[in-house]
Amino acid sequence: MWDKMPANGHNFFSDSQQSSERLQKIFDYVYANVPFFQKRYQDAGLAPGSIRSLDDLKQIPFSNKLDLRDNYPLGLVATKPEKIVRLHASSGTKGKPTIVAYSQADIDLLAEVCARSLAACGVRAGDILQNSFGYGLFTGGLGLHYGAERLGATVLPASSGQSQKQVMLLRDLGARALACTPSYALNLVCTMDEMGIEPDMLNLEIGIFGAEPWSEKLREELQARLKVSAFDIYGLSEIIGPGVAIECTAKNGLHIWDDHFLPEIIDPKTQKVLPPGAEGELVLTSLTKQALPLIRYRTGDISCLLPEPCACGRTQVRMARINSRLDDLLIIRGVNLYPQEVARVLEQFKELSSHYQVIVDRQKALDTLEILVEVSAEHTNEELDALSHKAGSMVKDLLGLTAEITLVPPKSLPRSEGKTIRVIDRRVN
Repeated sequence: MWDKMPANGHNFFSDSQQSSERLQKIFDYVYANVPFFQKRYQDAGLAPGSIRSLDDLKQIPFSNKLDLRDNYPLGLVATKPEKIVRLHASSGTKGKPTIVAYSQADIDLLAEVCARSLAACGVRAGDILQNSFGYGLFTGGLGLHYGAERLGATVLPASSGQSQKQVMLLRDLGARALACTPSYALNLVCTMDEMGIEPDMLNLEIGIFGAEPWSEKLREELQARLKVSAFDIYGLSEIIGPGVAIECTAKNGLHIWDDHFLPEIIDPKTQKVLPPGAEGELVLTSLTKQALPLIRYRTGDISCLLPEPCACGRTQVRMARINSRLDDLLIIRGVNLYPQEVARVLEQFKELSSHYQVIVDRQKALDTLEILVEVSAEHTNEELDALSHKAGSMVKDLLGLTAEITLVPPKSLPRSEGKTIRVIDRRVN
């Protein structure tokens, strides 16, 4: 039932009437159940019943990640606590994690859109999906797990890590589809080379890659070295998790499941809505989420909406692939990292100065993170080793990333009269 959503006459969105009705309902629902947004809407002169059509969407104020952080942990939840069956946390690291809540209906929705997404790129009932996205607070692993089971596929919940075992399982169990970050897929390729495993020895045909930006060049490399057809999947925990959009076999943009997620593109400076084809910031509205619905959520991702019909026959709105963001966000091994958060960790050590530099590199196709930081005074080698270990442990605990902490002498890092270069990203995409 998911291999091709039915075509219908539409005005840009696949079913504008349905989207309009759902927008009216979700606005009134959020107004009634989330005091924070109720006040924001009142300040904008809106009340229940104010939103009558899609044309009224532009009257609704935007929401953003700061709203979630300011209302940490669950201040934006719209449902009763006993209706919440799941809590996840985003991999964002700007302050405390972003907590997202799910009702049972939301979990069912996550399974539904992930099943659609897998079907769109050719996964079928009876296929084996080796799911190498992380399981846990990150939504990626469990989302695609539920989607594959909803579709009727067999799931191998490999999670990430243990690359030699992953390659062995790919060979021995014959998965037809692999889901993971593109950087981890490259790491698996390197592991295959070390183990003497050729792509022809596997049954892989489909690669579903996401959770971090990746280029067409990387797609070509993965397709050549794994002998798969590689598809880009898009999602974010604030909206639902994975499965907001995915490429179909035409690979001409990502289909947004716009019966559940209403997209807009805005000029990030003027906040004006841009026409189809114009590049700007992607804004999404959750039309059917119960526990934590967000209206006009600014994703920070740069894209455009593609109005032309897709060769696959699906009528959902498509968006261009995401290749940049508005902020200085780094994505390392699928984890979001803001340089400011590194500073906040280092500030907890009086032995360290405020001068630091973040170096991101790639070894054997896996991202590496090194943090250079000046010590504030001389120390013995034993003291430096202990300090480096303690700082590395805190980075791991607070930011969710393994980093090599390199302590350097005072005044050894470059200074600048203008903006200091805090980040050196040596990865080649």
